[in-house]
Amino acid sequence: MPQRDVVSWTVLIEGNRNAGRLNDALFAFERMQFSGVEPNRVTMVNALSACASSGVLEMGVWIHDYITRNGWEFDVILGTSLIDMYGKCGKIEMGLCVFESMSEKNVFTWNSLIRGLALAKNVEEALDWFFKMQKEGIKADEVTLIGVLCACSHGGLVERGRQIFRLLINGNYGFSPNIKHYGCMVDLLGRAGFLEEALEFIEYMPFEPTKAMWGALLGGSRANGDLKLSEFSVRRLVELEPENGSYYVLLSNLYAEMGRWGDVEKVRRMMKEKGLEKDLGCSFIELEEPKKDVFELLTPLRSHPI
Repeated sequence: MPQRDVVSWTVLIEGNRNAGRLNDALFAFERMQFSGVEPNRVTMVNALSACASSGVLEMGVWIHDYITRNGWEFDVILGTSLIDMYGKCGKIEMGLCVFESMSEKNVFTWNSLIRGLALAKNVEEALDWFFKMQKEGIKADEVTLIGVLCACSHGGLVERGRQIFRLLINGNYGFSPNIKHYGCMVDLLGRAGFLEEALEFIEYMPFEPTKAMWGALLGGSRANGDLKLSEFSVRRLVELEPENGSYYVLLSNLYAEMGRWGDVEKVRRMMKEKGLEKDLGCSFIELEEPKKDVFELLTPLRSHPI
């Protein structure tokens, strides 16, 4: 294109973000700065979303500074995007400052704050804001309750989580729990050592259990030394993904720990027959992972900071 304006660049950034090409989205955002084109609010929302998903705090802070320098108001969409970015990048205290400076907020704004506090393991504060949200008449949605139950899980607040889930079951929030809410409860109970109750949640819920659920139960059973339930959980993972070599390695290691060497050999033969490798780099539980700094991938531009 002989000419590119803010719309052209924003469409390119948004397209890469939607396609999951976060590095390319942020690279385009940097190139836009060097070309002399000023971003608008839509540009910033898309760039902040890419920063949040890839954990690039440095660029997110630059965007915040740009907004402040230029006197932009933190409207609902832009403010919520900033809170979401800070929460996912581990700086929720900065997100809280943005939240308190906003004159208008919606349920998405509150969700971003509560989720960010839950991720930062500020459990009591996350619950305090949840109760404050209700007092201010903001109706919680499904995402709100996922954030609240995650906070209970991280803080080991088993009884509080049970109470909230009971209210959810009884329809107090206006909707029924979905599979993610059940997953949060399995994680909460597994972490706290209530393994039988966690297994009951999986067996009696109205959904097919997911890999994350069995992984959470496995993590809880391993932490509490329940080898029998650990074996049961790994076998369920193998059934879900029979071509995933890491599950067979887990099962083999578990049998070795139990002294069941005959079963170890069976698992190894099974792997050989299936042509599977010992891929120990594959995670079986969906955990928070450190985000890779996209600036490492933008070496040609490092000498020209925006």
